Amino acid sequence: MAVNLVKGQKVDLRKQDGSELKNVMVGLGWDEAKKKGLFGLKGADIDCDATALLCKNGRVLDKNDIVYFGNLTHFSGAVRHMGDNLTGAGEGDDEQILVDLKSLPEDYDKIVFVVNIYKAQERRQHFGMIENAFIHILEGDNGKELCRYNLSENYDGMTAMVIAELYRYKGSWKFAAIGQPTRDNSIGELARRYI
Repeated sequence: MAVNLVKGQKVDLRKQDGSELKNVMVGLGWDEAKKKGLFGLKGADIDCDATALLCKNGRVLDKNDIVYFGNLTHFSGAVRHMGDNLTGAGEGDDEQILVDLKSLPEDYDKIVFVVNIYKAQERRQHFGMIENAFIHILEGDNGKELCRYNLSENYDGMTAMVIAELYRYKGSWKFAAIGQPTRDNSIGELARRYI
């Protein structure tokens, strides 16, 4: 049974039988909030971009350590972005990032997952216009959900978010729900927080 996390909570990432995970799928989902219009409910397409920031000693040291829609696969092959969703339409995950924990070089100690609204300021969009946002971790081998973090606070005016992190601690992987909203307008601005 999956663990429902609250902001700031941390969990060990292990298979349901207690063994270590080899790979995980990080799924992010969201829906555009519906507004009442002249002809019923409608929503604006909101392009959220999920990104993985691969850190050494807690820092991003190279632009190639940023995995996103413009750099789908880390040079190690251990982290792969599965493609860009431009609207948030549909059920389930809108964007997914596959992490091969066993193949990730030892000098990477943390992967930070962030999301931003593409061209948020130009489009006058913010996270208050999004609903049902979540991040969850699934076992890469069988797709079973291990933990889920639903983003349920009021994020009016916020254009980006540090959602969660995977990190090594004493030889095993842990997951932390962060949920820190920001006004960053690009992946580059979010990445600078970890440089």
